[in-house]
Amino acid sequence: MPYTVTPTAIPEVLILEPKVFGDARGFFFESFNARDFAQATGLEVAFVQDNHSKSAKGVLRGLHYQIQHPQGKLVRVVEGEVFDVAVDLRRSSPTFGRWVGERLSADNHKQLWVPPGFAHGFVVLSESAEFLYKTTDYWFPEHERSLLWSDPAVGIDWPIDGPPLLAAKDAAGKRLGEADCFD
Repeated sequence: MPYTVTPTAIPEVLILEPKVFGDARGFFFESFNARDFAQATGLEVAFVQDNHSKSAKGVLRGLHYQIQHPQGKLVRVVEGEVFDVAVDLRRSSPTFGRWVGERLSADNHKQLWVPPGFAHGFVVLSESAEFLYKTTDYWFPEHERSLLWSDPAVGIDWPIDGPPLLAAKDAAGKRLGEADCFD
C-alpha cells in the first residue's frame, strides 16, 4: 500500500503518509493515485482543481470554507513546514466546533485529508513554505467564508509566538457562534 492512513481525533480528517523511496540520489514517492487513495481511505473523490501557494514565516491563511459548493481538500507541503488545521463546521456532527492540527513539511511528506464541511487553515513555521492542495469543487468567491483564526470558542493552539500575518478577510473572520455552518 503506497499510503499509511491514520485518523485524527476527528475521524473523518485523515493523515496520509506516502511510502517514500530514497537513496543517495534523493527520493521518489507517488503524491497522489486515485485508485490507491480510494483503497486506503475508502473514499471515492474526484479532484477538480489544484492550488499552490507560497507564504513567509508567520503567515496564517484561513480558516476558509465555502458554505455552498463545499470543498474537500488534500493538502501537503513541498517546501518548508506549516501547522495545518481543520475545524468541524457540521452542526449535526458530534465533533462540531472541534479542531485538529498536524505539522506538514517537505521533510515528513505527510498529507491531510480535510473533508467538505470543515474550515481549513495553516500557519507557516519555517522561513517560508510552499503549500499544495487538491480540491473536490471549484473556488466560488461568493460562497467563501472565513472562521476567525483566534476564536476562543474553538480554541486552536497555534504554535506561534506573537500575532500572525493575516489577510484582511482572515482578520475579519467570524466567530463560530456567528459563522455560517453546515447542517
